[in-house]
Amino acid sequence: MSKVETGFSIIIPALNEQAAVAEVIKKVRAVMDQVALPYEVIVVDDGSTDQTSSVAYNAGANVLCHVKNLGYGAALKTGIRAANYENIVITDADGTYPVERIPDMLKELEDADMVVGSRTGQHVKVPLLRRPARWFLRRLASYITGEHIPDLNSGLRAFRRQSVLQYFSLLSDKFSFTTTVTVAMLCDNYLVKYIPIDYYQRVGQSKIVPWDFVNFTTLTVRLAMLFHPLKIFVPLAGVLFLLGTGKFLFDIVMVYQKVQEVSFALLTHSIVSTTAVILFLSGLQCLLMGMVSDSLARKIVQRLPLEYQSRAIKSLVTISYHEVIYAREASGENPIPL
Repeated sequence: MSKVETGFSIIIPALNEQAAVAEVIKKVRAVMDQVALPYEVIVVDDGSTDQTSSVAYNAGANVLCHVKNLGYGAALKTGIRAANYENIVITDADGTYPVERIPDMLKELEDADMVVGSRTGQHVKVPLLRRPARWFLRRLASYITGEHIPDLNSGLRAFRRQSVLQYFSLLSDKFSFTTTVTVAMLCDNYLVKYIPIDYYQRVGQSKIVPWDFVNFTTLTVRLAMLFHPLKIFVPLAGVLFLLGTGKFLFDIVMVYQKVQEVSFALLTHSIVSTTAVILFLSGLQCLLMGMVSDSLARKIVQRLPLEYQSRAIKSLVTISYHEVIYAREASGENPIPL
């Protein structure tokens, strides 16, 4: 089913957010009324046990309800599938994101594939305990994608529906949805823009738990294995080779201390230990696995081309080959050789 290109669907996943969701919807509607384009606000109630759904409905949103809690990513998938417009904006229902920046994001989306609100503004309220984990994940994702990522898992972003639908089989149903889609799109060379935003103190209690960090890390490494496996296998192989080399040198030193001279007597001793051999072979095995995985990943990409064509391409002028030749001949220049 084709979607309307000229409007916007604002999707807000919510779980027990009755204290803040109405105010968020009110702000979103006020902002989108100024854009002067068709829009809809979709709240996906992810199995709330309070009055989130009724509060959101009374505030003027279209409400979809999960019978049970399926996860943040699952709620976003439900909203994206149900959206009537191709242009999608997602934000949270807890009042942490400045929805007044949505028009700026939509303007940037005109020549980008995704626009992310980067929580690097002057007023950012991120718990201190989460900052080391966020820094580590951001650095890991930047290494995998080869791109600078100011904010990996911001929940305020704008994109086109088709650009994300093609990754639905990869996207997590949990909190790592935004992390996954960022890494996937950057690995496929889509243009992701970032605009600095503030990040406020949330209303209510956070749903993120400490072990979600392990899930984020595992999923990021899994994406690296899918898109750029050599970036995982080559460093691992290098570490094993270095350890094997260090153990080999240590073995030589230990044998030399026994013989006390460099002579053929060294050949009568067992110089290379089993540990050094295992480390060398393990490093070689990791390198070969990385090369095979990279070959398979390339073949998969060739057989399954990307369904969404990047909008980050501008055509300033279209001119045919023969027009170039005629222009050169008219100006006395040498024609372009065939």
